[in-house]
Amino acid sequence: MSAVGDVAYRWTLADDRIHWGEGVEALLGIADKGAVATGRAFGGRSVSQNGSSRFDLVARSRESDGGSGVRYEIEYQVADDYGGLRWIEDRGRWFADEQGRPEVAIGVLRAIDERRVREERLVRLATYDELTGLLNRIRLKEALEDVLIQSENSRQTAAFLLLAIDNLALINESYGFDVGDEVIIGVGQRLCGMARRVDAVGRYSGNKFGLVLRNCDKDRLASVTERLLTSVRDQVVTTSRGPISMTVSAGCLSLPSDARTVEAALAHAEEALTVSKELHRDSYVIYTPSREREKARRRNLSLADELVTALNDRRICLAYQPIVSAATGEVSMHECLIRLVQPDGSISAAGNFVPIAEKLGLIGLLDYRAMELTLETLRAHPAQRLALNVSGRTTNDRMWLDTLVAQLRAEPALARRLTVEITETVAIQDMEESVDFVATLRDLGCLVAIDDFGAGYTSFRNLKTLDVDMVKIDGSFVQNLAANRDNQFFVRTLVDLAHNFDLPTVAEWVGNAEEVEMLKGFGVDYLQGFFLGEPMLTLPQENTVLRLGAKA
Repeated sequence: MSAVGDVAYRWTLADDRIHWGEGVEALLGIADKGAVATGRAFGGRSVSQNGSSRFDLVARSRESDGGSGVRYEIEYQVADDYGGLRWIEDRGRWFADEQGRPEVAIGVLRAIDERRVREERLVRLATYDELTGLLNRIRLKEALEDVLIQSENSRQTAAFLLLAIDNLALINESYGFDVGDEVIIGVGQRLCGMARRVDAVGRYSGNKFGLVLRNCDKDRLASVTERLLTSVRDQVVTTSRGPISMTVSAGCLSLPSDARTVEAALAHAEEALTVSKELHRDSYVIYTPSREREKARRRNLSLADELVTALNDRRICLAYQPIVSAATGEVSMHECLIRLVQPDGSISAAGNFVPIAEKLGLIGLLDYRAMELTLETLRAHPAQRLALNVSGRTTNDRMWLDTLVAQLRAEPALARRLTVEITETVAIQDMEESVDFVATLRDLGCLVAIDDFGAGYTSFRNLKTLDVDMVKIDGSFVQNLAANRDNQFFVRTLVDLAHNFDLPTVAEWVGNAEEVEMLKGFGVDYLQGFFLGEPMLTLPQENTVLRLGAKA
């Protein structure tokens, strides 16, 4: 027992004497074990958090000893000789005399300071945000639920605010994430300092805070929110890189009039916050109910359920649209366009569900399924080349890229027939990530195309840095090309820009023979659009040659 640091004892209740084993001085942090030679002396040093002591468990026990003793176990703190408190685990059995009364207790003490520190840390992590020390998301939602219940029962009004730090991404980019964390901590402290003791302040997510205000009616909500925004605006946050001025935007709502559930309160606050951020920085919007907006929200949620069900039921499929050589009319490849098969067998185009999927965070699931289907099609059609369009969110999804890399390394022949399309606006938002994404795919043997070319106004430098294989001109510049001289000039400029880097170009949304001839005259290499071929659910085994002077 000495080897593991435990100490045994024998406590006789008649004379209140405790006979200690070796090592009790080191365990309890005392100079002389005579200081704890009696139960009374030892009890005088003990501090119990739940009000129950070893004396209570033994001397006042109402249990009966059947001959093998009565087990007891308790944790408490003991004062040492150095002004500190040490956590102790005390386990043992007491044995009765002939009258059934506790006569002697035999037990073991164990030091548990390290374990208690770990347990308290886990409890703290379960309650508080590790960075700011404020309530974490789970506890914030519980506080919101409590105030909703109280508001319903007592007819008292309350409020909920969702606040977001403006331009935190710019701070992270300019000074680093450590300084960004200091800003988050500083803003959290400012909000906590403004809140009353009855209110609850928590960190909702990365740059967002939630504030639950009790006894706050709708008339006071605007003035309270304004004071919070002013407090953050008028005082700089001190960081290791110097003082930084910050602002926050807020979405607010009154409870329970604007929401009767936690889910509704959070959704409405997010909605109001989004509107405030669209207006300008350092602003707030108080949620106002809208039947049309609520109908749209329910419709979106219904569509989200429909998408998840369709993914589970394998009702997500691909349609294939040809990309045609402007010089020969030969189909060079097909772009894979995602489709949803309705339960009645009808087909829903991407425009009916992809924007909602992006808004609700489901686009990643669709991109995974589109990748699976594209690779399956490449295996089934060895003579075909396919183009796979990837959403902006998935471009930054390392797991999606790693999955594709693993598949293509196992089957290198598929990579040589696959073109991955990324949108221009996403590519130039994070050039470092985009360059890495493109390089990884090209190293596998894939081609990479910039989609919607022209929408983001890519510079010569960006186009060279990305090192892609093809550019696809945004269809909005091709639509009604013959009647729009500005678009004609813009398309010529884009084609010249791409050709300066020896990059072939694809014109999307080609709608008639006149546009075909005009685009060929501009030097466009490939054409795509309903005039040349509508998306089809089945892929031909062999490519055809189209007569470009007439509708395909």
